[in-house]
Amino acid sequence: MTLTQGIYRDAGITVEKLGEHIGARIDGVELGGDVPAERVEAIRIALAVNKVLVFTGQHRLDDAGQYAFAGLLGEPTLPHPTVTSHGTELLNLEGAANGWHTDVTFVDRIPKVSVLRAVTLPSYGGATTWASTVAAYEQLPTPLRALVEDLWAIHTNLYDYASAGASGGVSAERRAAYYSEFTHSEYETLHPVVRVHPETGERSLLLGQFVKSFDGLGGSEFAALIQLLQARITKLENTFRWNWRLGDVAIWDNRATQHYGIADFGQQRRELHRVTLAGDVPVDVHGRSSQVLKGDASHYSVIEEPRRLELFAA
Repeated sequence: MTLTQGIYRDAGITVEKLGEHIGARIDGVELGGDVPAERVEAIRIALAVNKVLVFTGQHRLDDAGQYAFAGLLGEPTLPHPTVTSHGTELLNLEGAANGWHTDVTFVDRIPKVSVLRAVTLPSYGGATTWASTVAAYEQLPTPLRALVEDLWAIHTNLYDYASAGASGGVSAERRAAYYSEFTHSEYETLHPVVRVHPETGERSLLLGQFVKSFDGLGGSEFAALIQLLQARITKLENTFRWNWRLGDVAIWDNRATQHYGIADFGQQRRELHRVTLAGDVPVDVHGRSSQVLKGDASHYSVIEEPRRLELFAA
């Protein structure tokens, strides 16, 4: 029995690994605000190891219970830095974000974890796929590692929204209104392309659709290099896909993944509710922190003081 298996057993949960690099299913937990502390810690460890966790059969969980459970894992943020019309606790995600991204990378205090619950699902399609940005970094050949470890990227919320493609079940008018709210305040942040995970010490690639340029490189160089790196991240062997059913809850480590909501369900309705948890400011392999270039996200969340998980302690 491994150390992690012993932790899971003692906490009364089972963890079924669903992919070599990413994804696991958790059984033995009824989610809510009363999950025992030792079980919460076991979930935190399972998340650090597997990057994405899926819980099924959570039919009694409502918005309040989802928010309370998320609060056991960390400090909830506001739903979004700019989209404020959806309330103060959960973000109602309609349709599907048809593009690879890490949540809210255009601010300095990137969320550490997202908790997503299925509310209304189409009769087909609408899966979510996650990719391990840790596995992608670890698979880089030495020359590419040397390049990206000193590379910085500018992330912005004024990204090319149209190029992300159609979002199923949401009209063009509603998409336009959402994008208007999404971009009414401009944010730009300079992040390291390789960040060090504060809990595990692992290195990962911090990229996605909010990146607009690489510091010091021209447009053609940026286009070629980000295509190369994104292809490494989204290599099928580094991904995990989940076909949603009602009662499903997914949790992912936003510091070690990208994700993609697949808009393959026509005009059917797809609605999921998300809570995000406050994270730290990314740090590169040399100990340098991300820098705010434009915008102030202090209203969005606190900056969490990270702690190293004992399982990964040096």
